[in-house]
Amino acid sequence: MEKLKVGVICYPSLGGSGVVATELGKMMADRGHEMHYITSSKPFRFLDVHPNIQFHEVKIDGYAVFKYPPYDIALANRIAQVIETEKLDLLHVHYAVPHAVSAALGKDMANSTIGVITTLHGTDVTILGHDPGLRNTVRYGINKSTITTAVSESLRRETLELIEPEKDLLTIYNFIDEDKYRPVDPGTLKSDLGISQDEKVIIHISNFRAVKRIPDIIESFRLVTQEVDAKLLMVGDGPERTEMEELVRQLGLQEDVIFTGKRDDLPELLAISDLAFLLSEKEAFGLVLLEALACGVPSVATAIGGIPEVIEDGVNGFLVGLGDVTMAAERALRLLKDEQLHATFKENGLLTVADKFHSSTIVNQYEKLYYEVAGSR
Repeated sequence: MEKLKVGVICYPSLGGSGVVATELGKMMADRGHEMHYITSSKPFRFLDVHPNIQFHEVKIDGYAVFKYPPYDIALANRIAQVIETEKLDLLHVHYAVPHAVSAALGKDMANSTIGVITTLHGTDVTILGHDPGLRNTVRYGINKSTITTAVSESLRRETLELIEPEKDLLTIYNFIDEDKYRPVDPGTLKSDLGISQDEKVIIHISNFRAVKRIPDIIESFRLVTQEVDAKLLMVGDGPERTEMEELVRQLGLQEDVIFTGKRDDLPELLAISDLAFLLSEKEAFGLVLLEALACGVPSVATAIGGIPEVIEDGVNGFLVGLGDVTMAAERALRLLKDEQLHATFKENGLLTVADKFHSSTIVNQYEKLYYEVAGSR
């Protein structure tokens, strides 16, 4: 089939949406499609060397008349330019606000009939959608898109109920790079982090925002340490980190909780981990859960949002109620104490990744959608 020219608009950061936008673009480029990233800065350095990936920088000029630089307008203008100069076949934008809105404006600027796929990752619905002042903007971005996808069935349903768009949405799950996220040899990493070989390791990976409920992670871990020797790896960084480090000191856990900061060696960190915690109050999908499963690490997670679509309670992990730290600790202890149960969950998790979320399956779904949208012009 004819190869496509696809414009990609995403945030140039390695959050969940950025990871998916990057991996999808790389795999589409491997299939011969031209992927044109239109962003304020180059999103990810490792894409630089791919011959089928180009970057188109959005430059924001300062004008005295504007109190704030008009990024949305600058983005729309750049989208229009790239549509015309590169003869794009379609746009794939990640997030309705502001990207789908800018795409609609850029498309009009270029007087183009190009199709637009918008992928919702959660925040634009679970947070912005609850703001009456922004709900109409989110709805506008979705309605102006040719097709809108959601990364979980939970997010699809919430969007339909809260935003009430004119058309239905399609669920296409997130995925990971199986070449990166797999059981690996961690070498001496465990001892390098000051963890003895007989200690259990619980890991939490996030951007340390309030929505991640970090105090619940720490309290659940404190309860676990009353029965087993364990360390807690807190991987990542964010606005709540300093406050959480203070909480750890107040609880006297500073010898057992290790704040690693942002790390690139997540597969190795997961390889030394026995269990992952994700006790968020909102989670459209929970990409870190999928990464953990692919590395053979079961999770204890809250039964909210899209998490139950990744973690099947009692099969590849455990689900607990929001804020139920006692249950989270109890479920964690069951896995940490029962080697056979842990081995079963590990095997089931690897099967979950291979059967339900394999990258080839998800990329095939997107590629089919790309051809549909490109052909509908």
